[in-house]
Formats: sequence, C-alpha cells, structure tokens
Amino acid sequence: MIKSMTGYSKVSISEKGLGISCEIKSLNGRNLELNAKMPRTLNAKEFEIRDIVKENIARGSVALYINIEKENVKSEFDINKEIASEIFAKLNDLKKTLKVKEAVTLADLLAFSNQFVQKTDEQMDVEEHWKSIQKCLKDCLKEHDKMRRKEGTNIQKDMEKRVKSIQDILKSIEIASSTRVQTEIDRLRQRIAILLENDEIDDQRLNMELVLMADKYDIAEETVRLHSHIKHFFDIVKENNPVGQKLNFLLQEMNREVNTIGSKINDASIAHMVVSAKEEIERIREQVQNVE
Repeated sequence: MIKSMTGYSKVSISEKGLGISCEIKSLNGRNLELNAKMPRTLNAKEFEIRDIVKENIARGSVALYINIEKENVKSEFDINKEIASEIFAKLNDLKKTLKVKEAVTLADLLAFSNQFVQKTDEQMDVEEHWKSIQKCLKDCLKEHDKMRRKEGTNIQKDMEKRVKSIQDILKSIEIASSTRVQTEIDRLRQRIAILLENDEIDDQRLNMELVLMADKYDIAEETVRLHSHIKHFFDIVKENNPVGQKLNFLLQEMNREVNTIGSKINDASIAHMVVSAKEEIERIREQVQNVE
C-alpha cells in the first residue's frame, strides 16, 4: 500500500501524574530527516526515540515535538544564587567600564535569568516514565500512519487511473503504427515499380531500403517493454514496503520507451498520442514525489 510522506498527528496522554503530548509533522523529503524538539530530560533517550520513528517512517522531512508537564503541581523553580551574584557583579563591572550612571537593577539581572533559574520539573525521573513516553510516541506514530495511508490511497487511485490511460494510449499507438508500417511498405512498392519500369533496379539498394524501413518503424521492442513496465507498476503499488524510489526509477524507464517510440515513427497522429502519454507520465511523477 502506498503511503504519502505528508502527514500530521498529535496525541496526549495522562499517566502517573504526567501530561505527555507528542506531535508529528512530515513533508516531502528525499531521505529521512528528523528534527526532534523535546525536554532536556529526554536527551539520554534521543537515539531510542529516533529509532522508534525510523521503524515507522522511511522517508520525508519529519518534525517531532514532545512535551511533558507535571499535572496538578504548581510550577516550581530553583535559583542558583552564586551564579546570580556573579552575573550581577559582571553587570556592575560593565557599568563602570562604559561609564553608565544608572544603577544595575533587578530587571537588568532578570534578563539573564535563564543562566541561574532552573525548573524543578527538569529533575523528572525519565526511566520511571519512559514506558508512558514510548506509548504516547507510538500512538502518535500510528495516527500519523493512518493519515499517510489515507492520502496515499488517494494518490494511488490517481496514479493507477493515469497508468491505465497510458495503457490505452499504447494500444492506440500499436494499432496506428501497424497501419503506418503498411503505408510505408506500399510507398516502397511504388518506388520499386518506378525503378522496374526504368530497368534500373539495384538489389543492394532495395535490401538496404527494406532494412532501414524495418528498423525505423518497428516499435515492437519498445511496446513490449512498456507493457512490462505498466504491469510492474501495478505490482509495485501492492507492496507493503516503501515504493516511492522504485516508482520514480520505473517512470524514468517508461518515459524512455515513449520517447523512443516517438522518435521512430514520424507520424502526426502518433506524435500526438506520444505527447499525451508523456503528459500522463509527468503527472504521475509529480505524485510520486509525495510517496514514501
């Protein structure tokens, strides 16, 4: 099943006096790029968190936000008085150096509060709550996966519709090309008849003309390969693994065969069909850019 790389989910749970929330946003990306923002208390678990995400998301630009708060507890903080005093002294030194008349105030000192104020919440025992954090993250990933599958289903329907359109165009090209070859044979016969009337037939030249014509207008190999690529497309979209890169490579091959067909047959009606097939391939390629 196809999954989109674009998705969003947010899950919040309450366990053991903690309020835990996880939020995931993902966009298109060539590889997996994970940007995780979480409390500093989870730094020791960052690699485990990344591994959990990698088990569920293969490609895309992913933003992960984890927030943890104690419930029914007033936010408390500690002040490191030694650091606060040191900052106050440095501010006074700076005041003297710059010859500033105004006294250093508490408001000036609080501008550096992040240096000497620490929330007691950061002393949370991570190991004690790790299972709850994992549960929240995995539930969030499941919701994110549901959204990506839903969007992926819509993408798959659109792509399959366009591939079937290419299949119909290919059949029309095959019919038109068979008529085209016969037309060229009749034209060659007329040229041979003229040569025979003049009694100036050149067997070597005649054989050369036949070989060139057969090579120029024979698109059997290209159509067979293109039919094979189309069948392979429908097989790939049924796979459970990420298929975006496979489909991208396959579309390149499909486009190559269509281009070859267009270059081999110099016919206006077939040229229009070739253009239509290339347009469908390009639209599918645009959709594949959003497939995991």
